[in-house]
Amino acid sequence: MKSWLGRLYVQVFIAIILGGFIGYFLPDVAVTLQPLADGFIKLIKMLLAPVIFGTIVVGIAKMGNLKEVGRIGVRALVYFEVVSTLALVIGLVVVNVMQPGVSMNIDATHIDGSAIAAYAKRAEAQPGLVGFLMDIIPTTMVDAFAKGAMLQIILISLLFGLALVQAGERAKPVVAVVDSLLDALFRIVAMVMRLAPIGAGAGVAFTIGKYGFGTVWSLAYLMLGVYATSILFIVLVLGSVCAWTGFPLLKVLGYFKDEILITFGTCSTEAVMPRMMAKLERLGCEKSVVGLVLPTGYTFNADGTCIYLTMAAIFVAQATNTPLGLGDQLVVLGVLLLTSKGSAGVAGAGFVTLAATLSSIHTVPVAGLVLLLGVDRFMNEARAVTNLIGNAVATIAVAKWEGAFDRDKAEAAYRNRATTAAEDVVPETKAGHRLPASTATAS
Repeated sequence: MKSWLGRLYVQVFIAIILGGFIGYFLPDVAVTLQPLADGFIKLIKMLLAPVIFGTIVVGIAKMGNLKEVGRIGVRALVYFEVVSTLALVIGLVVVNVMQPGVSMNIDATHIDGSAIAAYAKRAEAQPGLVGFLMDIIPTTMVDAFAKGAMLQIILISLLFGLALVQAGERAKPVVAVVDSLLDALFRIVAMVMRLAPIGAGAGVAFTIGKYGFGTVWSLAYLMLGVYATSILFIVLVLGSVCAWTGFPLLKVLGYFKDEILITFGTCSTEAVMPRMMAKLERLGCEKSVVGLVLPTGYTFNADGTCIYLTMAAIFVAQATNTPLGLGDQLVVLGVLLLTSKGSAGVAGAGFVTLAATLSSIHTVPVAGLVLLLGVDRFMNEARAVTNLIGNAVATIAVAKWEGAFDRDKAEAAYRNRATTAAEDVVPETKAGHRLPASTATAS
């Protein structure tokens, strides 16, 4: 019994159930628990920049082949574009079949848009294509790490790793130092992950306590559509990719069950990024592939967000009786192909992206987003979990594409996940030995 309760996914699951009860029966108390969830996410986010930097630098330096780095990057971007486009199209098809907004007959001119003023303002601040590309270049290296700007950190890491490859033997001491630093950072991540049940439970309690189930029932059909479409996408699209890699979807879901539950509770994929990187390496993906694909995927491969964006945009049009022909919907799809690439791995980013999209096409009333405010947080859970699974599968797929996926190692990691220290977040040492289980997480 003690061993069973010691597993992280069990602790997180129990915390989510307790959080739901607190949110429903003690909503005033539940709302005050939000700092616990935010604190957990902030603890993880403070480690993201150095973990991403160290993983990419060490991966590239040990790879020692500049052409291979470029090839991995190109293949990852091709995969992201194809799969995220499929997610957008599937969302568009389902929302037209289900038509969740039809018959609501909302008069957009009478909607009070003050509730979404903050989102609209943030949406206006979203940079265009040129601005987005320029933002990838940091003002200074320190500024990128201070802000936690993921794409800027990836750029710095790539340049630093490539420089170490060019330096050859002289760079080996530097690589060793960065590798040792990375080992220490993962130990810190293991400490922080002990707080995951508190963060996930508090997040669920806050959501239910603040918004209540009443708002859910009013737009239950739309929520059902988003969740059903997300499951459909995971089973059909991601399941097909998993079948191609030789590591079935059910095994992927089982291996990452801890991270899925934590993401569900916190609505943030960033909360588990360091842990995902370590577990993907242990699953048989080479460090260089993990370091390049997973962090980049958090920005360019938001499958769940893509599903939500198309369904929410067309829903608002249906609810406000805004006529959208096939051509109009294809325009929305085209705009979303660009705007969806900037969505971050934090809660609420999808809503800002949606506001930016509707503002740019001037067809669907932006004020109609008020209809989604009450249930956006509940749908955020579906898109966050889908994003997480999508990026895990993407990393495995690119590794298989590159011939950098060890299937035997993957099978061993899956078999041993419940009986060894395989669920910790500390990767193998340079000598290839596991670190003591006492340094691992509560799982």
